[in-house]
This record gives sequence, structure tokens and C-alpha cells, in this order.
Amino acid sequence: MKIVTTFPELRKARRTLTGPVGFVPTMGYLHAGHISLVQAARTECASVAASIFVNPTQFGPNEDLDKYPCDLPRDLALLEAAGVDLVWTPPPEVMYPPGFQTWVEVERLTRRLEGEVRPGHFRGVTTIVAKLFNVVNPDKAYFGQKDAQQAVVVRRMAKDLDFPIEIVVCPTLREADGLAMSSRNIYLNPEERQAATVLFRALSAAKSVYDSGERAAEKLRALVRATVAAEPLARLQYVSCADYDTLEELETVRGKALLSMAVYMGKTRLIDNFAIG
Repeated sequence: MKIVTTFPELRKARRTLTGPVGFVPTMGYLHAGHISLVQAARTECASVAASIFVNPTQFGPNEDLDKYPCDLPRDLALLEAAGVDLVWTPPPEVMYPPGFQTWVEVERLTRRLEGEVRPGHFRGVTTIVAKLFNVVNPDKAYFGQKDAQQAVVVRRMAKDLDFPIEIVVCPTLREADGLAMSSRNIYLNPEERQAATVLFRALSAAKSVYDSGERAAEKLRALVRATVAAEPLARLQYVSCADYDTLEELETVRGKALLSMAVYMGKTRLIDNFAIG
């Protein structure tokens, strides 16, 4: 496995990879969900590249950039064991050199959900992903369903900017009790960790009534709210039942929809979602 940090090193190493090339962008502190993306890329592509970069521009001023977990040696060992051929680990000054002032924005899709409660977040995401796509030049790029809005936004960006890259969205990996795997789960104390299963229980309850025939989106949202409200340690930030592609809130679920939520568990913010329909 080749490890590079600069643009020239990356371009040189990229030329040695046999196509098609699959790409897995990450912010590190990897878990089984990340590795499942690598495994999907390994199955579908001749070569696999990954990046590890904690992108400062997608964090707000009161978010957890300074304490975001990091263990590069462990991450590299996991990627090598999973069969990655090339890893790019650039420092911030490589990605954002002095004088940097160019941004990529997807407009309507980022006004809702995460974009509404985290202003500027998606501008940072789409800018860094565009830079990664531009230099890695993969054939396929792999993202997790847990960050469903991110996947929708990145797919729109790739289409609008004519990146010849297939965006592959892989299923959310969960712990045995249903909690979606996330690098931020390490922040939870034992009581919060147990309480955090309320996200999965709330989404499961809503999906169950949907599967039984309920199509009123507000009834699905209300059931999620009620389930979360019953957990004393949880504080719901938002719940949404939206069109899967446009992210517009629905009155009635008629096609594929995204049921999503953000919940504070103590100081830790968790997100999760189900695709229904």
C-alpha cells in the first residue's frame, strides 16, 4: 500500500493504478462501516484508493473539529488489511494553501436538514470532495447511506460539474443493538451509549407503521418525535420525511422517501436515517 501526502506524489502514484479505480474518501478514525465501503470498491474495481483528511471547512465554529478522533497508524493498518492500494493523507495546508478562496456549492439540496442546522457545512463537503475527485480521478466513489443527504448532494455535484464518476451509496452498518456506526460514537458515555439506540428504535417504529400502510408523512414524523421524547437523555434536533432525491418535505409518501433525524445525546450529535418506499 502506497501512502502519499502531496499533490505531486498523489498524481504520480495514481498513474500506476490499474483501472477501474474505486475511491473511498474518509475523515479517519475508521470503523467497520468505512471498511465495508473499501470492500465494495475492492469487489467492483481493479484498484482502490482512499483518503484520510479531517476537513476543517465542513465544521462550524461551535462544532467538534478540535476533538475529532484521530488514530492514523490504526487507520492505515485497517486500510492495508482491507486491500487498499493507495492512501492520500494530506495536511490542511496542502488542501487549503494561503490565499485559498474558491468554493463549490450545491444550492437547493443543501438548504434543508443538515444544511439548515449546520450553515456552511455542505460548502465545505462539496469543495473538498470536488478537489479529491479532481486529483484522484476515480471511476467510482463510495459513500455510506448513514450520511444520506451528503450522498444526494455529492451525486448532484458530480452530475452538474460533469465528473465522469459513478457515486455508489452503500448500506449503513450498525452495531448489534441497531446504533449506526459512527466515529463520534466514541464520545458517548455508557448511559448515553445505551440511550442512543433510541434513534434506531424511532426510525424502526416509523418504518413499521409505513409497512403497515401509513402514508401520511406527518404521522411518521410524529411517531419519531414521540419515541425520542420518551428517552430522557435524548434531545431531538430535527426529524424529516422528505423526497429521496429532492429532500423536499412530504405530506404523503408516494415514492422513495428519506426518513431522517438528528439527535443530541448529551453533547454528542448523532444522525441516522431509513430509506422507505
